[in-house]
Amino acid sequence: MFQVDAPDGRYQDGRYTGAPGQDRLTAPDGRARLAVVPTQQALYDDVPALVDRIRDTPAPATALVGGYPGETTDFRATLLDRLPLAVGLVLGATYVILFLMTGSVLLPLKATVLNLLSLSVMFGCLVWVFQDGHLSGLLGFTPTGSIEPSIPVLMFCVAYGLSMDYEVFLLARIKEEHDRTGDTERAVAEGIRRSAPLITAAAGILALSFLSYATGGVVFLKELGIGTALTILVDATLIRVVLLPVTMRLAGRANWWAPRPLRRLRVKEPGAGVDVLRGEYV
Repeated sequence: MFQVDAPDGRYQDGRYTGAPGQDRLTAPDGRARLAVVPTQQALYDDVPALVDRIRDTPAPATALVGGYPGETTDFRATLLDRLPLAVGLVLGATYVILFLMTGSVLLPLKATVLNLLSLSVMFGCLVWVFQDGHLSGLLGFTPTGSIEPSIPVLMFCVAYGLSMDYEVFLLARIKEEHDRTGDTERAVAEGIRRSAPLITAAAGILALSFLSYATGGVVFLKELGIGTALTILVDATLIRVVLLPVTMRLAGRANWWAPRPLRRLRVKEPGAGVDVLRGEYV
């Protein structure tokens, strides 16, 4: 799986294969520095498992593992340790804001699920194109078999924020029409009609802007540009034009339901609207 260069020689899979290593492998205080050179296949497999295996190797003193694989493994572990908390805060804050805007328990939940669905397209694109190497010749990059851990996190923040912008535009128009008429089906149709030009224009401009990153030679920018542009296009077409209207029409009056104690928290706009669940004006 790997080659080890030590002060007393070179070893391949535990077998002595060459002359003693370089002088620089011995530190001034007498400690030994080992240069572990993994095979290409080992790096294509589970790199963190390889690093853990080296760290768990019995040694007379504490073994410190450096180099790019070790740094990447430690960075990913630190990043993933806090990631659930960060994602939870983003989703929770978004849910609360959308509830205050719509006064609905169900609509913020559907918005979150649909946004995560569009983000799954982006993550699938990262794996299929940049990790597995499909279309690498067309896009002009060499696949490494892995993705730098910070890139998906950054793209999640950017793409989720843009997707939620479209969600707010559309839900605001739908809610205005529903407050005026109390008819969910008509509100959805009118909301899409009024917001579609704005969402389409904004999505087209943003997608073209991000796609321009793919023309450069930096793989990080290619990933950011292609993944985010694809997310925007899917979100502005399949999600906002098809899935959101369908789910709202199927839910009917339940779209606007909220427990009685939470109804006091909804943000009311000037004017009267009809509460179709209670048959009262609110």
